[in-house]
Amino acid sequence: MTTVSSVSSTAATTTSSTSSEVKTGLDYDAFLKLLVAQMKNQDPLNPTDPTEQMSQLASFSNVEQSIKLNQKLEAMTTLSTLTQANNLIGRTVTTGDGSVTGVVKSIQVASDGAIATLEDGKLVLLEAGIKVE
Repeated sequence: MTTVSSVSSTAATTTSSTSSEVKTGLDYDAFLKLLVAQMKNQDPLNPTDPTEQMSQLASFSNVEQSIKLNQKLEAMTTLSTLTQANNLIGRTVTTGDGSVTGVVKSIQVASDGAIATLEDGKLVLLEAGIKVE
């Protein structure tokens, strides 16, 4: 027997990555607007120090790279979740409390985790404690 906990935790990670990416996207846009506004409204007699401007541009580059990295990690996590879920099709799963048992017909990855549809039509959320045979 195998205990499956990584499928649901991976799906949860995907969900939180998506949420954090949306937050990061908003912060990214705000950063751009703030930088442009600062450059437009600086005092011509006392301009911003070039070193400070380079530091801000480096920060901008880091934010942009972080966003791209998060997108790639999200894609990898989704692929990993689907691969793990695919391996469950045709296998028998039992809930942690033993109330539901059956052969997995299909898997659906949703925002709250991976959900197995059994051959008898019952749905089982793949979470910690699920036994796979």
